[in-house]
Amino acid sequence: MGRKVIIGQLEHETNTFNTCPTELVNFANRLYFTGEDILLSMSNRQLSTTGFIDVAKEYGWDVIPSVAAAANPGGKVSKEAWDILAGGILDAVRNTSDLDGICLGLHGAMVTEDHDDAEGALISQIREIVGPDVPIAVTLDLHGNISDEMCQQTNIVVSYKTYPHVDMRQCGRRAARLLEEAMSGKIKPRCTIVRRPLLVGANNGRTTEGQMVDLLACAEEMMQEPGVLDISINAGFTMADTPYIGPSVTVTGDGKSPRYVEIGEELMDRIWQLRDEFSMKPIPAEDAINFAKNRQYDGKPLVISDYSDNPGSGAYGDATNLLKAMIDANLEDAAFGAFCDKELASDLCSEGVGKYVTCVLGGKNGSAIGGGALAVSGLVVSTGDGKYIGDAPMSTGNLGPCAVLRVEGIDILIISFRQQVVDLQMFTSNGINLLEKKTIVVKSKQHFRAAFDPVASEVIFSESFGLASQDVTARVYRKVRRPIYPLDK
Repeated sequence: MGRKVIIGQLEHETNTFNTCPTELVNFANRLYFTGEDILLSMSNRQLSTTGFIDVAKEYGWDVIPSVAAAANPGGKVSKEAWDILAGGILDAVRNTSDLDGICLGLHGAMVTEDHDDAEGALISQIREIVGPDVPIAVTLDLHGNISDEMCQQTNIVVSYKTYPHVDMRQCGRRAARLLEEAMSGKIKPRCTIVRRPLLVGANNGRTTEGQMVDLLACAEEMMQEPGVLDISINAGFTMADTPYIGPSVTVTGDGKSPRYVEIGEELMDRIWQLRDEFSMKPIPAEDAINFAKNRQYDGKPLVISDYSDNPGSGAYGDATNLLKAMIDANLEDAAFGAFCDKELASDLCSEGVGKYVTCVLGGKNGSAIGGGALAVSGLVVSTGDGKYIGDAPMSTGNLGPCAVLRVEGIDILIISFRQQVVDLQMFTSNGINLLEKKTIVVKSKQHFRAAFDPVASEVIFSESFGLASQDVTARVYRKVRRPIYPLDK
């Protein structure tokens, strides 16, 4: 038998300003496997857990699969969901004797009803069970708000190096290979973390442009130094009101060394110096739509990001400001999605294709954030179960019951399971040919670009003042450490 290793995954990016709790059903709607089903169902996905499985096969590990679960970003994870999901991982740890190591795919910005630092709480409970000698490796989203507790209790931390996150599987492999070296006694990894009194920075983690390109190149060069095993630059997640919010640098090194702290300080100094530099410069909704209406069409669609209502940041996905501007401007040959309204999607599916209906979009979350209720009339042109096979590296595959409502010249994709746009097939599987559209509006901030950049004439960002607005001063933070920039000048 090979080394005995527990693998698991528990991921959620929690927007604490979202009042809708994340329940177990939200995990089930996206990703939820236990036991041997993890090995059967996740052996060929672009996820960190798949990377763990790859390395387990490579080294002949005796794998104990625990829980693999992920939900789309949203409000705090309920106590019931946490107890079941984290409890499943902890039970596997308790019930496994002679354990050699642990590999977990986490996020880094998960908040529950009971824990502001859910990942830190989970790792600490695991450490209490296994003691100080069993190595623990975790992968994290580069938008994690990484706590001191997590780093103190974890040996190996590897965050994604791309945004859109197209390297999740590779990061899983990297973390697992380092775990193998730790279990074999070749290295004694420890994690060091460095941060600044900074709420937002590192260009919001955008790895395709701006300062993150240089930061990652510098980190890659530093990783060639003796003893440096991994350097992760974490941009943080500004929609989580927690003490460890904001950018950080984690350095996984072989043993302890002042050099690991120096590396983190050097990279964080650069992030601090460039704290006001952001490559995404959103424009008002009316300006974005006027640009779309008056631009010279070149055969390729203009893609507009409705970024501040991005469900991938935990926004509600039903803001109407940008859609209203499209309708008011009589925009033609346009697509808009994905608008989340489970009740409306069900009603339109019941009405059926070909029915002309009057309905209300938005305003169902008890708030007018990003625009409230909007009455529209249109033709139901498509209905479906929402299941699709994605083309892009980041695909979720299930929108729930959905419909396309054509309002004037705009095809509106209405879905049941709230999620950001990451794949062309989210539209095309529902009968919307994006290549025939002049304008496409997506409720997504960055992940859409892996699929949409190749077909777009241009990509612009519009401020619709949804829950995930870039303006952090518009939110009331109560738990962040103070002073912190830019809340405290």
